[in-house]
Amino acid sequence: MSSGSVSVRQGGSLTWLVLPALAFFTAFGIIPLIGVLVLSFTSWNGIGEITPTGFGNWVSVLADPGLLHSLGVTFLIMALSWAVQTPLSILLGVFISGPHRYRAVLAVLYFTPLLLSSAAIAITYKALLDPNFGLGASLGIPLLVQNWLGDPVLAVGTVVFIVSWQFIPFHALIYQGAVRQVPASLYEASRIDGAGRVRQFFSITLPQLKYTMITSSTLMVAGSMTFFDLIFVLTGGGPSDATRVLALDMYLRGFRGNAMGPASVIALIIVVVAVLLAMGIQRLGGKDAGASQLEGA
Repeated sequence: MSSGSVSVRQGGSLTWLVLPALAFFTAFGIIPLIGVLVLSFTSWNGIGEITPTGFGNWVSVLADPGLLHSLGVTFLIMALSWAVQTPLSILLGVFISGPHRYRAVLAVLYFTPLLLSSAAIAITYKALLDPNFGLGASLGIPLLVQNWLGDPVLAVGTVVFIVSWQFIPFHALIYQGAVRQVPASLYEASRIDGAGRVRQFFSITLPQLKYTMITSSTLMVAGSMTFFDLIFVLTGGGPSDATRVLALDMYLRGFRGNAMGPASVIALIIVVVAVLLAMGIQRLGGKDAGASQLEGA
């Protein structure tokens, strides 16, 4: 059998393998996105008749100062959560990738927050942080008796803390897999040269995790653009819209304000901003074929 016929068969097999995924992506990704795009040029309260409005929704939303505020809050929470999650995820991933005693048990404990519902986490933390009946008041610790969800600055910090607590295990799992695939010969050579663990971490482990960091950061950015359930249950966007992110703004406009047109505009803005940020992160990472072959990501 000629190599040409083998290539044709392999190409045909790959096509059949890709078609189911393409069909699902079209049905649940492309078609709904087109529907949202159409709705952004209409006036609809979710029940009655859909009326075309042209670019009216776009003009009103883009001219609304609330959009810039929600976008700024989204970027703030995104940046702070990335700054907290990335170093802690790397350190935790490196730790659980090593031959430690009871590593399996510790790994299960570390990943428990990832298994919990965001709404359940928000309800639990809301009760624990209550200044009158929460954990601080029960234990008599003045430092914990703060108006965590009533002060704008503390509310943003609380959201970042809870988000990081929930999703650090996920990113640590990514880094764990990457660290385990770093060639052991690199560490052996460094030990012969007299390098300690700290030097190995900064000279070998971190450089080999470059592309894993890009992947993790992309997921963090995309996830930060769609934060909704945890913030909705925890703060409802308050106090004084201090935690009103874009996804929550979209919900409040669409389902509380019965304005599906402006909500669709915000949904499209979320998609566009998330795609641009993801592309920017990928481009920022560059391309290094040699390093990517060594790295486990």
